[in-house]
Amino acid sequence: MWIDTHCHLDADEFEPDRQSVADRAWAVGVEAIVIPGYVASRWEHLLEVCRTVTGPRLHVAPGLHPCYIREHQSQHLEQLDSILQSVPCVAVGEIGLDTYLPELKSSEIYQAQQRFFSDQLTLAKAHDLPVILHVRKAHADIFRIVREQNFRHGGVVHAFSGGVEEAKRYFRLGFRLGIGGSLTYAQAKRLHAVVNAMPVEALVIETDAPDIIPAPQRQRGVRRNSPEFLPEVAKALAEAKGVTPETLSRLLAANSRAALRLTVQ
Repeated sequence: MWIDTHCHLDADEFEPDRQSVADRAWAVGVEAIVIPGYVASRWEHLLEVCRTVTGPRLHVAPGLHPCYIREHQSQHLEQLDSILQSVPCVAVGEIGLDTYLPELKSSEIYQAQQRFFSDQLTLAKAHDLPVILHVRKAHADIFRIVREQNFRHGGVVHAFSGGVEEAKRYFRLGFRLGIGGSLTYAQAKRLHAVVNAMPVEALVIETDAPDIIPAPQRQRGVRRNSPEFLPEVAKALAEAKGVTPETLSRLLAANSRAALRLTVQ
């Protein structure tokens, strides 16, 4: 079995064939999928997808994504609190900080990102939940705010993009590293170094579908990533760590359950 710890199955790209996508993922052994949120206006749709799509067990992780900071309002934190009280959620996500995009670097925008990140950590603590982190070129501030909040619930660092020392620090803080389709790219040397340096116990896998298409599918001309391609990520990771897919499946399932509040059918 495989667990996709980060997949936007609620995205509009899946509107024409969402159930068929879930069926194909189930057929290749994907038994659970975590669907993180990113803006308040999409949360109800996310919940509806999780209620209606069958096959893999779908898990909700609502949150306010740093790249959509201009859309977030203070009342959205109240709405998030209400969802966390009323709906079984496995994490708060995806949340975090991003200075990779030029439009997110201004002092005002970045300060707003930090406020929303800190406030969502507070909510995660109040509801005894882990978090799913989105972090690009902001690891130092993530570590600072996690320390200031004394946040000890861990979670997953989605699409991990840091170096080996940052990876080790996240793992010490109780986070697993989300490894996706980028591992299939020959040019992703930094990620390969992290995977080589870290124990399997520090890792989970994800697709981030519809984004980050694995290399084999790119070569076939595929334009949309899908949870059905998760075994290709697993294959690349098994080869990198020198373990069988069967052993990797067992270890990753345990890691995913430890990092998030997961149950499977």
